[in-house]
This record gives sequence, structure tokens and C-alpha cells, in this order.
Amino acid sequence: MQLRSRSNFVREATGQAAKSARTVVIAGVPDGLLHDDVMTDILMIHFQMSKNNGGDVEEVMYPTMKKGVAYVTFEDQEVVERVLKKDEHRLEDKRLSRHYLLKVTRYCENVFSSVTSVLNMSIFKDQFVLEDLIQEFKKKSTALSFGPLQSNGHISVQGSFPAIKLLRDFLLLKAKSLSEKDKREESKSHQRPRRRLQQHRLTTETSNFVHDRDGEKQVVVLDTDTYHYMKFFFSGTFLGNDDVVISDVTDGDITTVYIKNAGSRSDAGQVLRVKEKIENQSVELHNALRKERIYFEEHTRDKKQRYKWACESLKPRYPYVLIIPYDTHIDVIGNSSEIFEFTKEVSNKIQSLFQNR
Repeated sequence: MQLRSRSNFVREATGQAAKSARTVVIAGVPDGLLHDDVMTDILMIHFQMSKNNGGDVEEVMYPTMKKGVAYVTFEDQEVVERVLKKDEHRLEDKRLSRHYLLKVTRYCENVFSSVTSVLNMSIFKDQFVLEDLIQEFKKKSTALSFGPLQSNGHISVQGSFPAIKLLRDFLLLKAKSLSEKDKREESKSHQRPRRRLQQHRLTTETSNFVHDRDGEKQVVVLDTDTYHYMKFFFSGTFLGNDDVVISDVTDGDITTVYIKNAGSRSDAGQVLRVKEKIENQSVELHNALRKERIYFEEHTRDKKQRYKWACESLKPRYPYVLIIPYDTHIDVIGNSSEIFEFTKEVSNKIQSLFQNR
């Protein structure tokens, strides 16, 4: 039953990823003129019409947290490409007194970078045919990309953090079931030395992958952008106390968070609870957040300062947008509709500044 539940989670994550690719963001929806249900119906009709390059609509989400913004999900991803190619979307309906111009963009121009992990499958070779096990993973984790299985039992896996986490949990269950099976067999009869060594190798190698649930130290691997957002807006998540110490190491797109007991009398269960809190929050944010990158047109100090000033001046209006400046660009992290509006306003401010010089 537990394995079936994990499989359902994988399918849900895959479906969510596919839905994102079939969704567009609609800005400029006339707000407050009609009942929300009526406006939803008007939007659905508009994006189903062939003259608007539309197609079958699966869902219209309106209203949203951002005023005048809607999300439209199509049944076919190809419709997204057609809709985006249309130069102008004029929302017209007999229930509207005039037409309204809509701005249509992808649900996500830039998603967070995917994770690439190398799994050591050799620990399963005495119990499974590795090729068959890999095929089982591929069926359960269609959102992931698998490289070729190497002769040493290693295989590379690429995908989103939520999908990688689900695969990790599935692997942990596999390893744990083997370990428990060995323990049961050992209690029934005297095992040969080779079997005991195999169990020891399984236990030690899987502990390097995921710490045991009763352990005193836990590790969480996060997307660095997600980590920055959590650190800025949910700083309490990473604050330790007298019982738990939290540290982190950032290496490019990856940030590793270490959670461990502060002393010998500390509760190991509290370490696990902190880890699960960080994991659950990071998965939720990873699905909700999007990132846009504003490149500097010129790398002069004056131009960079103007871009940074433009971003900072808009910050009070976008309190849940995170701005991270770099030497060549500025990363903007937040929900899809907000960063779309934010980057558009930054562009307008920059153009205005240069025109007034």
C-alpha cells in the first residue's frame, strides 16, 4: 500500500509538470466589470476560438492573487505555441462594452534548473536485475531523465527537486525492505558470511544516500534559488535552537543543508521534524516560484546601478519578490504573475531613464 501511494505521488508530480507546460499567463483582464464566473467564461471562449489561434481549454483560473491576471491551461501543449505567436489578443464579447488588449506569456519563462544526481545501483545487484529495476523507475518517474547504466552500477538522473525527492523515497523503501528481509532471514537461520557482508554493505551505502530515520543527523539538498527565497522570507525555518544545529553549503545551483543534534541529550526525532519541515516547504515553493533574469544591456557601472535602482524602487509594490543582483544580470524570483509585472515595470523604468538623459 505504501509503495502504491509513492507511485501516485510520482504521477501527480509528473502531471503538475505537464500542466505547467500547457499553461499561459494572461495579463490585462478587465477587473470588476463582470462577475468572476462570467469573465472566466469569456476568457475560455476567447482562447478556444480558431481566429485567436486557440484550442481546447482544460481550465481557466480566475481571479488570481494578482489583479487582472488569469491562468489558462490548454489540453494540448501545441496550442500554447500557437497562442503565443498571435501578435495581438483583443478580448471582445457582447457582454463587454469595448475590447481589451491582453498580454499573453508562458506560465514560466525560466524554471529553476533541474537537478542531476548519480545513483549507485550496485547495492541492489544481488537482489534485482538492475536493468529491470531501472525500467521500473522510469515507469514510476516519467518526469525524470535517466542516463545509461554504467558497468559499475552508477546511473545519472535529471529532473526537478520534487521528482528527485520522490525517487529518493522510493529507493529508500527498496533498500529498507531488503535490509528488513535480511534481518528476518538471519533470525531464522545462521547466515553465510557473504550474506552478512552484503547486508553490511547495503546498510552503509544507503546511509550515505539518506540517513536513517532514527539518526541524529539529516541532510537536505535544495535548489539554490529556492533556498535563497526560503532564507529571505522564511528565515525561521533555518534557525537552530538549543537542540538542533543547522548549517549549509552552497555550490552553484545546489545548496546542501545539514541538520544535526546540538548535544547528546537532544531528541533525534526533532532533527527529523526540522528536516521534513524544510523539505515540505521547499517542494511547495519549487512548484509555486518562478525566476526571470534581467540582463544588463551594458556592463558599465552606471548602467548596473540604474538597473539595481529600478528594481529596488519597485520592491515596496512587490513585497514577495526576491531580487538577487549579480555582475552580469539580476535574478527575480517570485510567483509567475508578479515577476512578469515586475520585470515589465523595470524595463519601462530603464527605458524612461535612458530617454530622459
